[in-house]
Amino acid sequence: MNTSYWEYKSWYQNIDFAIIGSGLVGLNCALALRKKHPTANIIVFEKGMLPSGASTKNAGFACFGSLSEILDDLSSHSEEEVLNLVKERVEGLQLLRKNIGDIQLAYKQLGGYELFTEQDEALFHECKSQLKTINKLLEPIFNENVFSVTDNVFQFKKIQTNLIFNQFEGQIDTGQMMKGLLQKVHKANIVVLNCAEVSQLSQQNDSVSFLLNNQIEISAKKVCVATNGFAKQLLNEPVQPARAQVLITKPINNLHIKGTFHLDKGYYYFRNINNRILFGGGRNLDFKGEETTEIATTEQIQKKLEQLLQTTILPETTFEIDKRWSGIMGVGNQKKPIIKQLAPSIFCGVRLGGMGVAIGSAVGNKLANLTSR
Repeated sequence: MNTSYWEYKSWYQNIDFAIIGSGLVGLNCALALRKKHPTANIIVFEKGMLPSGASTKNAGFACFGSLSEILDDLSSHSEEEVLNLVKERVEGLQLLRKNIGDIQLAYKQLGGYELFTEQDEALFHECKSQLKTINKLLEPIFNENVFSVTDNVFQFKKIQTNLIFNQFEGQIDTGQMMKGLLQKVHKANIVVLNCAEVSQLSQQNDSVSFLLNNQIEISAKKVCVATNGFAKQLLNEPVQPARAQVLITKPINNLHIKGTFHLDKGYYYFRNINNRILFGGGRNLDFKGEETTEIATTEQIQKKLEQLLQTTILPETTFEIDKRWSGIMGVGNQKKPIIKQLAPSIFCGVRLGGMGVAIGSAVGNKLANLTSR
């Protein structure tokens, strides 16, 4: 065990709220709980040196859905349900910007673009024909047109002639976002313990017991699970891990690409950042293989990303790859996150469906509200 009296007394005892996961949901939950409980002992447990899911691994898109995604949602949801989904994402992004600030986030509203491959001509024409209808549907949220058709001014190759432009989409610096959140958490006298993996949650009479790093038994009055893509390791809830692979180029002189971009029904996405191109996706090449919590990249997907960079995104530009990584999302057969009470003292906020940047702040707040009842 090798845990001293001082360690146990100072960190592992008399915990009012234990939050598992130090990503967007977990830290926002901790901050919301602090406002409701100024003197409570709030501890955040994080199994990695940094947040281990997608909060520090994502592409930094401040988005709420491309035109093709919204049309796809309308095939399985009512107009009211789709409108509510978009509204929740937009309000969630506004909450994130309010909490962290645009300067800390490095927020830029350069707009978003949807590209359609040469094989997706039918989808492009469907999106183009439905554009006015979707703009009208979203008018109560934005009070002006969201989507429009624009020319391919970026010299992309092997795509349809025109792009769909979303004037309200933005981008952030994911690392600065999480640094800003952590600063707020520390200032609020909330302890974050890293390299602290939780397992074996068990509801007791009036508390929850669990194991820390498979050796230290701890209890807390209430536990909030905010592990998203890793939820299955602790909970029996319909959340499927979904790995997303990413790469980034070295700086490119006179980079002319500015904005956020969705390609091939959103299975690929890229953006500019510090004169580089950050490019991710390809989960559709191996859906089953990417249903994993293993933090790794695969040759199949990374080769496809490089190929698309060479042939479609930067066909006339020499580039070098600087870094590659992956993050774990939590997805399911429904778009809405799971925010629920699982036992008298156990609660969860998981399954963000790849929209963590947009809805993570709001999910954290809702989780705190539910826990405080």
